Formats: sequence, C-alpha cells, structure tokens
Amino acid sequence: MPASEAVRLLRPLLARPLVWAVLALVLLSVVYVAPAGRTYILLDDNLDTELAVPYVLVQEGKTLDYRPHTVVPHLLNGLPRNALRPGLQPLVGLMALLPPLPAYLGHELLVRLAGLLGMYVLLRRVGLRGPGQAGICAAVALGWAVLPTYTAYGVSVLGQPWVVWALLQLRAGRQVAAGYAVLIGFAVWSSLVLAGFFVLVAAGLALLIDAWQTQRVAWRAGLGLLVLALSYVVVEYPLMQSVLLNRQFVPHRLEFNYARLAPPGVGAGLVSAVRYFLVGQYHASAFVHVAPLLAAGAAVVWGPEGAVRRQLRRWLISALLVLAAVALFCGFYPLLIGAVQRLVPVLGAFNLTRIHFLTPLAWFGVLVLGLHYLPAGRARWALVLLQLLVGLGMNPEWTLNLRRQLGKLPATEPTYAAFVAPGLLRQIQADIRRQTGQSPAQYRVACLGLPPAVASLNNFYTLDAYLNNYPLAYKHKFRPLIAGELAKSPELGTYFDAWGNRCYLFSAELGKNFRVGALPARTVQHWAFDAAAFRRMGGRYVLSAARLARPEQSGLQLFGQYASPRAYWHLWVYAVK
Repeated sequence: MPASEAVRLLRPLLARPLVWAVLALVLLSVVYVAPAGRTYILLDDNLDTELAVPYVLVQEGKTLDYRPHTVVPHLLNGLPRNALRPGLQPLVGLMALLPPLPAYLGHELLVRLAGLLGMYVLLRRVGLRGPGQAGICAAVALGWAVLPTYTAYGVSVLGQPWVVWALLQLRAGRQVAAGYAVLIGFAVWSSLVLAGFFVLVAAGLALLIDAWQTQRVAWRAGLGLLVLALSYVVVEYPLMQSVLLNRQFVPHRLEFNYARLAPPGVGAGLVSAVRYFLVGQYHASAFVHVAPLLAAGAAVVWGPEGAVRRQLRRWLISALLVLAAVALFCGFYPLLIGAVQRLVPVLGAFNLTRIHFLTPLAWFGVLVLGLHYLPAGRARWALVLLQLLVGLGMNPEWTLNLRRQLGKLPATEPTYAAFVAPGLLRQIQADIRRQTGQSPAQYRVACLGLPPAVASLNNFYTLDAYLNNYPLAYKHKFRPLIAGELAKSPELGTYFDAWGNRCYLFSAELGKNFRVGALPARTVQHWAFDAAAFRRMGGRYVLSAARLARPEQSGLQLFGQYASPRAYWHLWVYAVK
C-alpha cells in the first residue's frame, strides 16, 4: 500500500483525541522496556507478595482447584488453596501463558488502557459531553490512567469509571447488554475485599438516593448491582467457600489489632486524616490533590455567576465534605475499631478504611466538575496538564524506570532480575541437590532479611510468606521460631502479633528491614532462633541476606554463601544441625 494511501486511511483515526491518548499511554510505558528482566516493578506489597501467589498456583496446577481439601505445598507447608486469590482473575491467566515479569507488565498495560477507555467513555456520557470536549476528555482520561496504583489488584481502582458508566446506561435503559457485561467484567478483574464491597455499597446508596429524589426505582441499575454481586460470588468462590460456606480454617486476621499498630492519640489521627484528604492512600492511589482543589476554587471564582454558581458551590462543598468525612474516618479508624473491637472482636478482621479505594474517582469527579464550569481556554488545559504531571511524578514505578533508563536507579531499588536473582537461587538448589540428593519438594526453607517471595518465585517450598489470609493455627505454630527475637523488640512483637501478614523470620537487629542488600553487608550478632521447632515443621535451610556471627548458637551451621554482581542479595545458607 502506498504511503499516501495509508496516510489517507489513518487520517480520520488520528483526528480522534482518544487515539492520541492511547498512543501517549503506550509511549509512556516504553520506560518499562528493558532486556533480561532489568525492569523495575514495585517491591513493597507487590513483588514481595502479589506475583508469587499466582505463580505458585499455576506451577502446581491449582488455579481453579477449589476443593476444600486442596492445599498448596509451596506455601506455609501446605496452605489451604482457598486462602489465596481466585483463579479466574486475568493476572493468574496471564501467568499461565507467560513468565511472571511479562505477565505482570502486560497486565499493567491492559489495566491502564482499560482505565483510560473507561474514564473517556464516562466523561463523554456525563461531565464533558460537548462536541468540542473530546480533547480535554482524552487528556483527563490519560491523567487517570497513569495514576500510581497497584495494578496487581486489576481494575479495582482504574476500572471504576466503567461501573459508573454501566449503571448510568442501565438507569437510562440504553445499551443494557453492554452494561451488564461491563459489570461482570469488573467483578472478574477486580478485588471484592479491596474495592468491590465498597463499590457495591456506594452504588447501592446512590441508587437509593436517586429513587428517593425521583420517586422512581431504576430497576435495571438495581439488577445490575445484583449481577455485580453475584458475579463476585462466582469469582471469589475460594473466599466464600473457606469463610462462609465451609469454614475450612480460622483466619489469622481475627487477631488483628489496629489500635496497637497505629500511633496513639488524637494528634496522630488528625495527621493521618489530613494525609488521607490531601494525598490519599498508596494502595489505592497516592497523589497530591492539588489539581482538583485548584479546579474547584477556580470554577467558583471564574465560573458562571448567579444561581449556577450557587449550585456549583453546593455541589463542591458537598463533595469535599464527604471526602473530608472519609479522611477523618480513615485517620481515626484505629482508635474507633480499637474501642469497638473490645465489644465485637471479630470486627478486627475487616479493614473498613479500604473505602479509600473509592476516593481517587471522587477526586477526579471534583476535577471534572471544576473543568465543566470553567470557560474554555488555557486554564483548563493547565489544570489537566498539572494532574498528568502529578500522577506521573508520584508514580514510583514510572519514575524509577525513567531513572533506570537514565542510569540513575537507586541502589536500594533493585530491578526484577536483581530482586528475584534466579541464577543465585538455582545455584543454591543445585548445591543442595548435589550434597543431599534432595529436590526442593523434599525440604522446606525460610528467609531472613529477604522476602520469601524471592524463594517462591524460584520454586522453593517456604515455611514463611507474606499473605493477607492464612490459618491462625499456623501463625501460632510459627511464632515459637521467632519468639526470642520478638521478645527483644516490642515493635516487632506488636507487628507480628497484632497483624502478622508478614509471617517472616525476624531479627531484632535488622528490625523491619526485609530487604537487606548485598551492600552494605549486614551481620547479625545474636539470633534467637528455635531450630528444633523449625526442624519439626520440616525446615532444613535458612536463606539469610545477613551473615550470622554465631550460627551455632541458633542451632545452625553454614551450608554455603552465594553472591553475584547481577543479584541484589548476598545470601548465606544455613542448615539445621
């Protein structure tokens, strides 16, 4: 095809602002490209937990094995399969097709693309509907798509505009089949416990208010919520099975005590509330809310006068008061739940501050409301550009990959390849096999100074893990291994006893440093470790990122030490005597 003909065919497509927004998103994603796994991805609460679980499920062929007796030997010596994420989620499916890193990066791009398209179609439906608004809609949608958020949770945050669009379409009786399909897709691609529950509650309240104001029940939208809820029941069947239908185990979350974990006092609650209001929460999306606040203020000052301005002021004040109330609730939640938990202990297992997963969309609602009432011109584009720069600038995954491309990645932020260190871990496995004849399935390991996910992603069987849900009985069984170290450090004792998602080997000398790099080298002088209890659980080796000065006092002996210039870790492997 001649070049001129190609240009002629592409010209109508390239005239659409949405196409340019999609191209911009793809171009911004180029910073993630790197050879041999040298891409940076979020470490805390992400690579140290969210990739290992789907990887292990795929390796064991148990992604959809929801039978009550099914266990996952790779984790916690046989973790019940139904304690883990559902197998229907797209990230798990991608893990079955691709290695972990390409699966994660492909999933991230798909999530952000879905977020961009969802925000665009919503804004073209409400907020910025005019014929000349497509460009600014596309720009706002791009700003939404680049927000810092944990894409391992799917479209829990970035996909919420699709839910709003679907419910609005159902309420109006338009594109009914598409609306139901979108709601089913959201349930498949999001997390019920993180965002889905709050989406259902917020949407239900909105429909009740709408019915009260209009004196008419939007039954199609109500049916849509029912479809969303039932879809979650199907997708989250492992959770329903283990907790509600067939109580397979008592979850460790029953011992959560947020009051012990949070700083005490009203002052700490106020500081936390202000942070929630101005920045948000990092799992959902932490970005300074300067653009929405400026847009709101500018619209009130320079927007239409008279009754329209008064109506706008009421809407903005109402929205900001709701957001302030949510921030106060989240900020003071540890104090509130601490008081309530004394009366109803089971409430500690639930984290109601996850309502903050709804606030990024609410803040963008404030931004769009301000843009809607501002006159067309540079001010609107400046606000959208500001939001885009804030979103990118506060997205650590994007900024650190940009720094990596420039050769300025901090030494404390390893790439995926350096963090997982497959060559190093393969050498350890090979040496154990050569000296003992044992395969990884025949022994168990635990990690000190590095996340157990590193071992899991290299096919070790671990006694430790970072999990949101596992049996309380296992937590109690694991505690004697580290009881001596917890006694040395009240902070670590509270961290494990009042929370315990990180079921790790602790050292009081290392504190909460769970990422001890090769440089500078660390040495633990005295490690109070119950090697006998470790051995009874099947443990044979401790993979330590810090050297033990006196391993024999811990009931261990040095098996070998391993280092590589391509690995973030210098590992000392200790065998139980």
